[in-house]
Parts: sequence; structure tokens; C-alpha cells
Amino acid sequence: MRKGLWFFGLMLVAIVMLSACGAKSQEDVTKDLQKKVENLKGYKVEAKMTLTVGNEPQTYNIDVWHEKPGNYRVHLKKPEKEQSQMIVRNKNGVFVLTPALNKSYRFQSEWPDNSSQAYLYGSLVKDILDDKEATFKAEKDHYIFKTKTRYQNKNMLPTQEITFKKGTLEPVSVKVMDTNQQPVLTVEFAKADFNAKFDENSFDAKNSMTSAQLEILPVMGNLDEKEEFTVKYSMAEIPGVDLHDEKTVMTENGKRVLLSYTGEKSFTIFQEAAEAIPTSTMEIVQMNGEMVDLGFAIGALTDGSISWTDSGVDYMVISNDLSPEEMVMVAKSVQGGAIK
Repeated sequence: MRKGLWFFGLMLVAIVMLSACGAKSQEDVTKDLQKKVENLKGYKVEAKMTLTVGNEPQTYNIDVWHEKPGNYRVHLKKPEKEQSQMIVRNKNGVFVLTPALNKSYRFQSEWPDNSSQAYLYGSLVKDILDDKEATFKAEKDHYIFKTKTRYQNKNMLPTQEITFKKGTLEPVSVKVMDTNQQPVLTVEFAKADFNAKFDENSFDAKNSMTSAQLEILPVMGNLDEKEEFTVKYSMAEIPGVDLHDEKTVMTENGKRVLLSYTGEKSFTIFQEAAEAIPTSTMEIVQMNGEMVDLGFAIGALTDGSISWTDSGVDYMVISNDLSPEEMVMVAKSVQGGAIK
């Protein structure tokens, strides 16, 4: 009887050891991710991004190209509208392109290294490597990390959940959470090519603008026609701050809306239809402000203001009271919907 128990014990230990064999630890997977990023020469990724600020989720399609060491092309598109924005980084700087308006801006920016980027593979791995308190969970087909973020307003979006496929370590999804652990930004990856090849013009700003404009050719034929836009309001919850006044004034370019918020942190939001540049010309404007990724658009942050373009509308927030982080928070909240 005792011999049988002894044999059973040995078998149980063997089963435990066999089950543990091949199960990777957090340290193992982290090292594998680091090695994969170091060995990658380039990749192409397709994803869907959803923002849940406001009453209705906003969905965008994203195409990402990256070629080492520092070439990037990120194309952010609204599926239901012929509107898109593109970030191109090459040796000459960082360019933000709005194809439907034929507008190009150049920033001297540290993007994408200066902040978390939920749709860039290398950025996700960097967030994992930098966070010594990151948590890890292994499921049947996936590895899941929970890490801190490096956003400008990381106090509002402090954590993220990153999921990879076992074996290939391809990205599956990213969920960026608010302070209540509710997902505000979700990226779902549809396709990843880690053996992508690029030609010499793949990351050229002018070539990228032309290729993007070919996708929206019918819209480009009506650049002078301005559509009536829906006024959007700040969804940011700032204690003691309320919408005090709303004014609409007419200019030679159409209506301009001014929303005045008053309280301890007063600010004003300007909105007006963006003016398109004729396709016969392409001027690249040098921007002095700091480039800020708002998720749905790229903004220019200066001392006392932040401006951006979304769906054919120019927006600007001006304030002497808001900190840079609060300015970004307000800008991100404006896209949430037309709710006062």
C-alpha cells in the first residue's frame, strides 16, 4: 500500500513537471518580445481603433507601416466618411497630412518615442519593458500584459491591457483604461506582416499624400464646397467648470462657433469648417508647436492653446488656466459628441 502511494506521488510530480514544461514565465515572454522587436526590419499592420468618449463610440481604421530605423507611416481613416489623416516620419522630420484638405504640416518632434502609441508594435513592447510593475497572464492562445502608459495625460489614462498571440507574438488587442479601469481607447489588430518590404518612396510625404488622395478622388473634386458641421462640446469633467456661452459668427469662410467655459479653469473652444488647399499646389507648413497624438487626430500644442482638424472641421482650445495635460484632456473630449 505504501509502495503504491509512493509510486502515485512520483507520477503526480512527473505530471506537474510535464505540465510546467514549455510554460513561459513573464520574464521569458518579455525577453522574446524584446528580441522580436530588435530583429524586425519592418512591418505592416491593419487595425480598428474605437474611442468610447461621449455618447457614441467613434471607430477608425488604421494602416501602419514601419521600416527600421525610423521610418513610419500611419494612416488613420474614418470608415463611414472620406476623411483621413496620415503621420509620416522620415529623415526630414514628422509630417501630418490631411489628404481631403490637401494640407501638410511638419513637426520637429520626438514622435513616436515620446509617448505611448497603442497601434505601434515597438511602442507596446517598450511600455512593457519600462514598467517594472507590469502584470502578466498566460491564457490558452494569448499572453496578456497590464502596464502603465506614457501618455501626456497619463493621469487620466494610466493603464493599458496588451494582448499578444502565443507563438508568433503578433499583437491582438490593446485596451487603454481610465482611472475607473474602463476602456477609453481600444485597438483590435486584424492583420500583421512582419516580413514587409518597402520601396524608396514608401515614406515620402508627397508620395504618401498623392496615394491617399487617390482613395478620395470624388471628394477632392468639391474642395470649395463647405458642408454644414455639427457643433461638438467638451465632455471633460473639470470640477466647477461649465459651458457659459455659445456664439455663432459668420465669416467669409462660413460659420465660426465659440464655446466659452468658465470657472476656476476657464477656456474657449473655436470651431469652423476647414479651408481646403487646391490640389495644384502642395505647401508643407512648419509647425512650432508640440505634436500631440489625440487618438482620432494629431494636434499642435503651444503655450496656451491646442489646435487640430477632424472630419473637415478646424478646432482650437485657448486657455490661460489649463495645464498642457488638461489642454490635451479637453481636446480629446471634444470628439465625443454633440452633448452640452
